[in-house]
Amino acid sequence: MMKLWNALQENLLFVVVCAAIIAGLSLLAHLAERFLPTKREVTVARRVTLIGICAAAATVLHILDFPLLFLAPEFYKLDFSEAPVLLCGFYLGPSATVACEGVKILLKLLLKGTSTAFVGDFANFVVGCSLVLPATILYHIRKTRACAIWGLAAGTLVMTVFGTAFNAVYLLPKFSQLYGLPLDTIIALGTAIHGGIHDIIGFVVLCVAPLNLIKGTAVSVLTLLLYKRVEKVLFSRGTL
Repeated sequence: MMKLWNALQENLLFVVVCAAIIAGLSLLAHLAERFLPTKREVTVARRVTLIGICAAAATVLHILDFPLLFLAPEFYKLDFSEAPVLLCGFYLGPSATVACEGVKILLKLLLKGTSTAFVGDFANFVVGCSLVLPATILYHIRKTRACAIWGLAAGTLVMTVFGTAFNAVYLLPKFSQLYGLPLDTIIALGTAIHGGIHDIIGFVVLCVAPLNLIKGTAVSVLTLLLYKRVEKVLFSRGTL
């Protein structure tokens, strides 16, 4: 009975932390939007439609994730789902990126469920936001290709640093706790790939950081290549 009660407490605390961080990211996006020099006026119906379309595309790309076994253990997977989210954010603004990320995760859970006790899904949302929010905010300060490149570079850097630290401080310990996989076992999986890994810091530096850097770079390149083409079909003509 005590084990059940402890498990319920752990799960409830995880839900509370998730809700608080999601609310914080949403508030940050809305505050940033208030101070942006230009705002795109679209109807609510069009806004919802565009977010839904981009979230659906992002969900497909998220489901098609794949591991880089030479770099990190199998439960760390690479996907390009932030590319449609960035396309949405570049057109609609920062708050749309958080909404699009959230809908993406909900759709993925409905279609595929979770294999990481929801920790991986929460991580994908938060770490994804750490890429798309800085990129979108910087682009909307001045809508030029140069600002888009700087924004994507900044987003990639933020995601790499934040994602690495967040994994070490919260995500890996919580995954170990909720999934029932000892932290030493997780570190050992990393050691099997990189012999220099002996603790959680070494794990996130040698496994998580490179994965985030690769993802951020690939998603940034895709976004730059696709935005002008997509806007002609899906969005009105823009400035990038």
